[in-house]
Parts: sequence; C-alpha cells; structure tokens
Amino acid sequence: MLLDLRELIASPGKAQDFTFEPDPEELMFRGLLAYRSPVTVTGRVENHAGLLEARLVITADMLCQCARCLKEFPKQLRIEGAAYLTEELEDEDSEEYYLLEDGAADMGQIVRDLVFLNFDNRILCREDCKGLCDRCGKDLNDGPCDCGRDLDPRWLALGQLLESEK
Repeated sequence: MLLDLRELIASPGKAQDFTFEPDPEELMFRGLLAYRSPVTVTGRVENHAGLLEARLVITADMLCQCARCLKEFPKQLRIEGAAYLTEELEDEDSEEYYLLEDGAADMGQIVRDLVFLNFDNRILCREDCKGLCDRCGKDLNDGPCDCGRDLDPRWLALGQLLESEK
C-alpha cells in the first residue's frame, strides 16, 4: 500500500493516521500455515522537523506449526514498530530509513520487514517443546519413547556412572 504523505511533508508538527490490511500471501514465512483473521495494520505518521516517523501496530490470528514436534497451534501476531521515512538518503546503505517515492511511502514493505524481523527462524509451540524422537518419531512431549535408542558408546562410561549413583 502506498501512503501519500505529500501534505504531511510540508507541515512540520502534523500527523496522519492510517489503517490497512496487507495481502497475507506477502507475509507468509516458515512455520506459518495460515492467517485465521485478516492482518490489520494501524498507525500514525508524524512530521518531526522534516523527518517522518511512522509508528505501526500489526495484528492477526495465525495458525502455526511447531518446528520441533510438528503440531499445529494458534498464535497471536502483535508487532509494534517504527520506521523513519525521508525523501533523500545521505548514506545509500542506510537500513534505518525508508525512501519516499514521489511523496509516498510503501507501507507494505515496512510491514513485511517488521513481520520478518520479529519472528525466529523456528516457531515453537512452547519454549520447552521436546520435539520428536529422531528414530521412531514419537512426540516426546507425551513421554519417553520405547524404541530402544542405542547409546553412543562414547557415553557408556557416563551412563554407568549415573547408574551407580542411583
């Protein structure tokens, strides 16, 4: 979504509110199966002496898949972030600022960046998820498996030491 900010650029101290729903297909990432509600973005752009600051809140209900146990689980998306908008960049490699094109900001790009930067590479159903047995595939959150996993011979001495302490 392009947000026209030409009037705001010429008015220091003024602000402009906005709301939109980005295309959820552009916000898909590994571990996310689907959005269960529309992705909603609300925000405000303020002119601080020529530098535009956009504050955004991104919300949605998601259906995710745990990276360890592969179970599906619901998750709330709520990201609060800020971006700085300018008509000119002094340093072309600056990642802190978004460049306006013809007085308009690509809010979709800002939303994509905020969503992707605020999620881990691996989404977990819970922090202490034990995952699946790498041999039999049993969900270890439900208890230990009975597949008789062989102990690495290098660890036998440690296993015997632990048994002798019992």
